[in-house]
Amino acid sequence: MKKTQHSSSSKRKIVIGGGVTLVVLIAFPFVLSAHGVGELYSFLKYLFLQGAGLFIALLAFLFLLTHLAWKLHGKKMAASFALFLFGIGVFTFVTFGLPNGLQFPAFQQSFGPGDGPTLPIMNVFKFFQTMDEFERVPDIAQNPDVTGVAHGARIGKVVEVSLETKEVLSEMAPDIAFNYWTFNGQVPGPFVRATVGDTVKLTLTNSLSSLHHHNIDLHAVTGPGGGAVVTTVAPGDTKSFSFKALHPGLYVYHCAVANVPSHMAHGMYGMILIEPEGGLPSVDKEFYVMQGEFYSTGKLGKKGLQIFDAQKMLDGRPEYVVFNGRTGGLAGKMEAKVGDKVRIYFGNGGVNLISSFHVIGEVFDTVYPEGAIDDNAHHHVQTTSVPAGGATIVEFGVEYPGNYILVDHALARLDKGAWGVLTVKGEKDPEVFDGDFSGAATSGH
Repeated sequence: MKKTQHSSSSKRKIVIGGGVTLVVLIAFPFVLSAHGVGELYSFLKYLFLQGAGLFIALLAFLFLLTHLAWKLHGKKMAASFALFLFGIGVFTFVTFGLPNGLQFPAFQQSFGPGDGPTLPIMNVFKFFQTMDEFERVPDIAQNPDVTGVAHGARIGKVVEVSLETKEVLSEMAPDIAFNYWTFNGQVPGPFVRATVGDTVKLTLTNSLSSLHHHNIDLHAVTGPGGGAVVTTVAPGDTKSFSFKALHPGLYVYHCAVANVPSHMAHGMYGMILIEPEGGLPSVDKEFYVMQGEFYSTGKLGKKGLQIFDAQKMLDGRPEYVVFNGRTGGLAGKMEAKVGDKVRIYFGNGGVNLISSFHVIGEVFDTVYPEGAIDDNAHHHVQTTSVPAGGATIVEFGVEYPGNYILVDHALARLDKGAWGVLTVKGEKDPEVFDGDFSGAATSGH
């Protein structure tokens, strides 16, 4: 009888202790938020809630072990449990091999040059230790309306460019946060312009708050690594180099520190335009748009701070495919007037997908395929392919007011965030388009 009472008392203590711990786990992020520790904890509350769920499962598992011990008694229970652990160990070793050093994820293997897509475990720890010190960027999306000033006809000059690599926190969507790695704190990085014959002097600084080394590889550069081999900078350091702009065209630039795709999948890309002699034909509006892929352990739409998923990146399964760094990154930022000639500089930051760029309700009058500015431009094009790490320039006139949707015409990616809106204002011309707009509110356009 005493033994039964003692057992019952122990179980009661376990349940009470578990209940208290569960309450603490759930309440902890809300208490921190109430004490003003930082808005980041509003994202972390989801991680704590997940932890609470895991704790419940572990508590049930421990109860099961207690029950088994009661049934099987001493040695038999020990032998069974040891055999269970041995089986799990054999399964883990045969399936995954030995852990890949002190990295996250521990068992990730790859065979490219340099480091794999894993993150040093000390950097992971340091991130969580210093996350309150990370800069919070209210809107990570680069303004598509900022393309710099066209150079036109001119003799070669020296163009000085300064960029800063920064690791920041921002939202992919409401209540969904990512640790972005950026050029100048936005995705994509600044739009850089030069002209054939110019000498570009580029200075790259890595923010002291960064946890990783960074550099820059510009596809417009003729030279080792596109500049990457001479610009690798530790946090707090600065390096410079110069190059001659030899080829006209629209080119991608990106970070090329190993693991290269991991850096790009955090948002480290942008574009540089090398204008031809005499410049490009004049237009009324220019826009800067880049498509990118983001890989998170949490599924599409999962709230909270998202962790980079190296395996999804290797498998080419992004949870988010977006324009200018986030869902809705172009919303309310692209406007033109009826009669304008519009030019879009469009790039694909990759790292896996080919983009099928299309504007719903428009036909491209002129397309410079793969960003090549020469006499082989295409005309009257509906959709143009842009490979990962590639670019294109499209031009079209806008003859009718309304909302024109930018998409990757692999249209399932709309639901992952690959869309934008060009709003055209002005007078309607029934000779161009005429119809009953009474159901327009439900069309999605």
